Amino acid sequence: MKFQEIKNNVFYCGLNDRDRKMFDELIPLENGTSYNSYLVKGSEKTAIIDTMYPPFTEEYLKNFDENGIAKVDYIIENHGEQDHSGSIPALLEKFPEAIVVTNAKVAENIQSMLHVSPEKIKVISNNEELSLGDKTLQFIIAPGVHWPDTMFTLIKEDNMLCTCDFLGAHYTFDNVIATPSKELEHSAKRYYAEIMMPFRMMCKKYTQMIKDMNIEYVLPSHGPVYKDPSFILDLYTDWTADTPKNLVVLPYVSMYESTKSMIDYIADKLNAQGIETFKFDIIDDDLGDLAMSLVDAATIVLGTSMVLAGPHPAAVNIAYLASVLRPKAKFAALVGSYGWGGKLFDLIAQLLAPLKLDIVAEPLQVKGKPKTEDFAKLDEIANAIVEKHKSIGLI
Repeated sequence: MKFQEIKNNVFYCGLNDRDRKMFDELIPLENGTSYNSYLVKGSEKTAIIDTMYPPFTEEYLKNFDENGIAKVDYIIENHGEQDHSGSIPALLEKFPEAIVVTNAKVAENIQSMLHVSPEKIKVISNNEELSLGDKTLQFIIAPGVHWPDTMFTLIKEDNMLCTCDFLGAHYTFDNVIATPSKELEHSAKRYYAEIMMPFRMMCKKYTQMIKDMNIEYVLPSHGPVYKDPSFILDLYTDWTADTPKNLVVLPYVSMYESTKSMIDYIADKLNAQGIETFKFDIIDDDLGDLAMSLVDAATIVLGTSMVLAGPHPAAVNIAYLASVLRPKAKFAALVGSYGWGGKLFDLIAQLLAPLKLDIVAEPLQVKGKPKTEDFAKLDEIANAIVEKHKSIGLI
């Protein structure tokens, strides 16, 4: 594969993985992903910025031969996770004169995860620079987007910033330069929701920092390169904003349609009041779609059936996932149905507690199918949500 020149002797040398279906054994991939690596040729030295996911190492190394790269001086590692660092040992065998340049936390990680010898690692500090001759690399330590070891690499003379996982997308391409589109926005939002949302405040900080730097190109480690960074930076400004949107997300699991009927009823009532709703069948729907909806939601209404004497395990999983993703939602309600008895909401409330959500009404636990008096209580829940949305200016 011929390396694609992005600008002025900075080349894309990554690979697409169009067939991968899951990421980290957790995240469904709609269109696969890319593993981005960049080659920077200075007048005196050559550097690779980030490497390759281990299953693609052989193809990755072969491409260096096909592109006539006989010498590499530095391997810049922005993050220790193996989809970026996994080919370091093979690169050091191929280019034995190369030195890995990274921060102390990445150095620790690649020594433990990949058994890279400390003698082959140069540890740098924040804002330290490395000369390649006519090009200068500056390292910006940026913990929290999304590991504590993350850093960015600025190619100073070309005003290009390699942001590692930050500002990425699980997205494949033929031309590495991004073409702004709804499809790319969708993939970038899904990626943000699943990977970056737990670190929203750090994402907000670094989004503004990059805006202030007036970067010309953003080079992430997944997805295309942004020649117009305003496209992705403006999206992140929106997604990381403190105020949610006029949206209610209603994840539910329903064994005999009773819980579903309550979720449908609440959604219809909210829609009639001008509130957008997103119903999510926990068993059948795509987890990534739920994560995306949580980016903007002001309210979460979780519905569950009873299994034995507690909530359905799938609902427990969603409550745990929501607590981990840490969306900016402000309000919540809980509804569900049971057969012979038990505690439906204690565990779910415990899992959601870290989000500090305002529970808008007493949780509604219905025996069997909801009755007239139960629908009256569902009206109260819907009305309470409307009032809460009004209270923060969403309606």
